[in-house]
Amino acid sequence: MPNFDALPPRLAHQARFLVEMDKLKGVLRRTSPIGQDRRENSAEHSWQVVLLAITLAEHSAEPIDLLRVLKMLAIHDAVEIDVGDTFHYDKAADPDLGAKEHAAAVRVFGLLPDDQAAEFLALWEEFESKQTPEGRFAAAVDRVVAFVMNSHNHGGTWAEYRLSAEQVRAKNQDIPRGAPAIWDLAEVLVQFGVEKGYLR
Repeated sequence: MPNFDALPPRLAHQARFLVEMDKLKGVLRRTSPIGQDRRENSAEHSWQVVLLAITLAEHSAEPIDLLRVLKMLAIHDAVEIDVGDTFHYDKAADPDLGAKEHAAAVRVFGLLPDDQAAEFLALWEEFESKQTPEGRFAAAVDRVVAFVMNSHNHGGTWAEYRLSAEQVRAKNQDIPRGAPAIWDLAEVLVQFGVEKGYLR
């Protein structure tokens, strides 16, 4: 391990955080990149949702601070370093998941200097609570990316877990709250999934 203690303290903390965040590349998710026979990792997912947010920002239901959204999305899955990826349709199975994820956020962001640790934790909590326009929009783009991937991967996790169109709609109501136009996109993809037999 490099001797980060030789650096100014603030930079040393930031360097340790960056090394820790690299672990997201090893956290495998359920979805696969389009056309590939492998699972995506959480770092790839974070990049993709950042790109979607930049591309689709004009469709937010409310005016947003896009930089705040991008910060949120860049760090929103940092907790998976400690708790792993939980399939969106299985989250209710672990009643302690929220507490585990919060503890992970405190630990991972706690590697940063105090001011950045507080900022990143607040951004993560804002994303989780979906109580601001930025949190709602970030949640919308985070959710819709799986629709895009599943509809282009012969159903992906929709087919693998034998999900119905109604299950998918009911579990993803964060999308219309954050961006009704993105929900229109999601509906097109759901309809395609039904027509192809990917969704029950």
